[in-house]
Amino acid sequence: MQLTQALHKALREKPQATAVVFGERRSSFARLHNRVARVAAVLRGLGMAPGDRVAMLAMNSDHYVEYLFGTWWGGGAINPVNVRWSPQEIAYSLDDCDTHILLVDKFFAKQVASLRDLSRSLQTLVYVGEEPAPEGMLSFEDLLAAAEPVEDLRRQRDDLAAVMYTGGTTGRPKGVMLSHSNLYLNGLASAAAVPRAWQVQALVTAPFFHVAGCGLSLQMVLRMATQVVIPYYEEVAVLQAIAHEKVTETFLVPTMVKRLIEHPRFAEFDLQSLRMVLYGAAPIDATLLGQAMQALPGVQFCQAYGMTELAPTIAVLLPEDHLPGPDQAKRLRSAGKSVPIAEISIRDPENNELPPGQVGEICARGPMVMQGYWNKPAETEAALRGGWMHTGDGGMMDEEGYLYVVDRIKDMIVSGGENVYSAEVENALAQFEGVSMSAVIGVPDDQWGERVHAVIVPRPGADIDEAAVIAHCKTLIAGYKCPRSVEFRTELPVSPAGKLQKFVLREPYWKDRARKVN
Repeated sequence: MQLTQALHKALREKPQATAVVFGERRSSFARLHNRVARVAAVLRGLGMAPGDRVAMLAMNSDHYVEYLFGTWWGGGAINPVNVRWSPQEIAYSLDDCDTHILLVDKFFAKQVASLRDLSRSLQTLVYVGEEPAPEGMLSFEDLLAAAEPVEDLRRQRDDLAAVMYTGGTTGRPKGVMLSHSNLYLNGLASAAAVPRAWQVQALVTAPFFHVAGCGLSLQMVLRMATQVVIPYYEEVAVLQAIAHEKVTETFLVPTMVKRLIEHPRFAEFDLQSLRMVLYGAAPIDATLLGQAMQALPGVQFCQAYGMTELAPTIAVLLPEDHLPGPDQAKRLRSAGKSVPIAEISIRDPENNELPPGQVGEICARGPMVMQGYWNKPAETEAALRGGWMHTGDGGMMDEEGYLYVVDRIKDMIVSGGENVYSAEVENALAQFEGVSMSAVIGVPDDQWGERVHAVIVPRPGADIDEAAVIAHCKTLIAGYKCPRSVEFRTELPVSPAGKLQKFVLREPYWKDRARKVN
């Protein structure tokens, strides 16, 4: 269970096969193997010892893949930096886990000066680009040209492989410690959970600093398959990559699927090679699925559910669960069934397991569970209490083993003494023709303690108002669950990973109150 094992295997079995495509650059497995061994030499020459963290602040590229595997080859642990963070947040993540080496590309070179001032741990900056390195930075390509390949230290099993920082949506981010076993076994289990051709051409659009992007890249190397990398998600770039490289699968969040099929140039591109769209971060509604299936005939859809702390996937909703039929609407609200290595349990606040149909906290157990949060023993103990990873998501499991994510536990609304789970209200709103996207939050109310408040992005040209929205919801869910107030916006705030940031919507309503609940 070492993450570099697949590179050794690929060198013997298919050295000239294409491993990574980035623009005009194409790396065979033999070339990737050689460059990874030299990246390891460079990092060790810069002072990286076994277990040391090495960070990268960059857009997706073939060099990012080399950084991931080069760090592991040399015995270190990756610390991929969230490119959406401010310099202060980046400096915090570097200092929190004592990261001395930072690789930076041309998109973020201008932040180097402020990072030097803000970080106490940062010592060495390496410029990853074809251009001459800016002053005060070492050149990645020059260092590689002068390096000789070194032997793989073959770190494995419980050795630290990554410190990946959570999004920081509430308070300061936590560094999730993942081992070689965590990532290796989850990569294999995720591949095994979704039957499809072993040899694929996968398009990596999710950022590598996110476990979804890093995890998909790792899966492709484990499968000795080709990964096509683009710097970031952009509709035309995705369409061009699929058409030009004959991509067979990719990972998108549902909002990306929507943007892709509605793009004015969508029909210009030959997308017949595409066979599967993996998605996560949110369920897909039946309307969007129908539109996507019509726009992408022959493409299967598969949902993955998990989190960084679970390396990341613990459940998948298979393609057959997306097909039209009497159970489709119910199945599309599900996150699917557990992957082979994961146990999923719904538990109450006292950590007792709940029977099917009852809502509690989604907990998971298995070899994919993180080692803990870096230097945060109290938070680690709370998250891993009782031998289970407590996800913070509220959910239930039905009699057939399908998992339903009801809400983030902290997003539960208590109105007039009744519990309201926003996901249920959002499902009702999704069935209203004029609603494109919605988010439901609890806001202070003098009469009810909290009231159900809906924030809606209408579909283009839709003529809807608050009264119509509330009346629609009353036809589908209990009156106390229906929105008591509605606001309309042109967009909703989302994180770099595409997840809805409800705390941004709540903040104006609760900012002058000592407590965030009533």
